[in-house]
Amino acid sequence: MNLTVREREIVALLRSDPLLDAAALAERLGSTRAAISVHLSNLTRKGVVLGRGYLLRPEVDSVVVVGGAVLDTKLRTRCAPVLGTSNPGIASATVGGVGRNIAENLARLGSPTVLVAAVGDDLAGETVVSRTAAAGVETRHLVVSPHPTGTYAAVLDDGGDLLVAVADMRATDELTVADLGVVPTLLGGAELLVIDCNLAADVIRWLLAAAETAGVSAVLDPVSVAKATEASPALDGGVRVHTVTPNVDELAALVGQPVEDTADAVAGAARLLHARGVERVWVRRGTRGSLLSVAVEGADPRVVLIAAPDVDVADVTGAGDAMTAGYVHAVLGGADVLEAARTGQVLAALTCASSDTVRPDLTAALVAAHLTPTTPLTEELSP
Repeated sequence: MNLTVREREIVALLRSDPLLDAAALAERLGSTRAAISVHLSNLTRKGVVLGRGYLLRPEVDSVVVVGGAVLDTKLRTRCAPVLGTSNPGIASATVGGVGRNIAENLARLGSPTVLVAAVGDDLAGETVVSRTAAAGVETRHLVVSPHPTGTYAAVLDDGGDLLVAVADMRATDELTVADLGVVPTLLGGAELLVIDCNLAADVIRWLLAAAETAGVSAVLDPVSVAKATEASPALDGGVRVHTVTPNVDELAALVGQPVEDTADAVAGAARLLHARGVERVWVRRGTRGSLLSVAVEGADPRVVLIAAPDVDVADVTGAGDAMTAGYVHAVLGGADVLEAARTGQVLAALTCASSDTVRPDLTAALVAAHLTPTTPLTEELSP
């Protein structure tokens, strides 16, 4: 965008302190209040300043993430779990939520990221906001819900695999289009929109339409089988979707029929989503890696198998969120979707190797150090 030198100076000051008024800006820049008011008016007209309070449009090439933000509790048994009785174990609590986790991963990788999610007016909400902001995510557009901040409790076995999880997502479930009214404006400065399916189907459909209107690519994370089932009607072919990132069970929920975990069956189900406007279907297959199906106009989809790197699993929680984030970060950086999928696969492995839902030591350099031309291996399937 074509900004004058003075306008860029004002934007820099407002990004560091959005509460500065015209008088304070004039004092810092050695100008007059009248002159600064003119510049602010021009910035509003150019769409950089979004309204009163000098709300700024996100930086160019940013990602807007809309979805869930919760407090996570993880319980892991010390030995092989026995159902129907008490098991000795270890408990920990941290911030989580699919959308929030994706946003934190993206911010730690260096992608400017704005999170739009619901939190309650409670201590849990304050914790989610403070820890997410500390990781580098823009949190000024979080929605304060009348419901408590969401909670997610996961029970893991002694090997770190998920046994069962329970989520109270009422704050997110009740989000409406009106609550998310700032999103179309935020998309004016974004390259990608990430949506998690904790949202209602009509809200997802509206977000996809808003992204298409803004010329922004949309990536949809199905979250779970239950949420994928509820979100499936939003994929009605009315708008194009850049990528959907299910596991095999979530893929079955999206297409409304059982899907075996074989390459042919997964590729066949992906075709059904291509027919409903999804351009790329990237299916997670656990230790088998993933399958990427890319729609090709006038031809069969391109289908590629991507192997999972070897990893000593500490905890699988957050691996799928990291996988999506790695993919989005790479796409934002100009990578083709195959390279992006390989990046996501590596980030998922790095997350599995950590006991944290989002690795606190995560950087783009860490991912690059584990991403080589032959890691993970890929195999393209014949049509």
